[in-house]
Amino acid sequence: MARKFFVGGNWKCNGTTEEVKKIVTILNEAEVPPEDVVEVVVSPPYVFLPMVKSLLRSDFHVAAQNSWVRKGGAFTGEVSAEMLVNLSIPWVILGHSERRSLLNESNEVSNVTL
Repeated sequence: MARKFFVGGNWKCNGTTEEVKKIVTILNEAEVPPEDVVEVVVSPPYVFLPMVKSLLRSDFHVAAQNSWVRKGGAFTGEVSAEMLVNLSIPWVILGHSERRSLLNESNEVSNVTL
């Protein structure tokens, strides 16, 4: 079986609506091998997830940049995995080095999130 490549793009906390639309247009026009050769996943900021999901070509995927460890509740600013599923976002970046260094997230927090 041939090796499948993975290309991921974390947009971090960047972009305006217009900038994100331009990036999606560029991605949509890109010449990329078929999905059985390369899997492309982009991770825009939360506020752009629905827009990117609706505009991005169907052979590319959308990921969230993080997910809250619990189902829901009084956790201002957090986004639960259940919310991401409701948006049809099956991918999420967990345990990112920036969350570890800036927000002191540990392996235990990442493991609970899984």
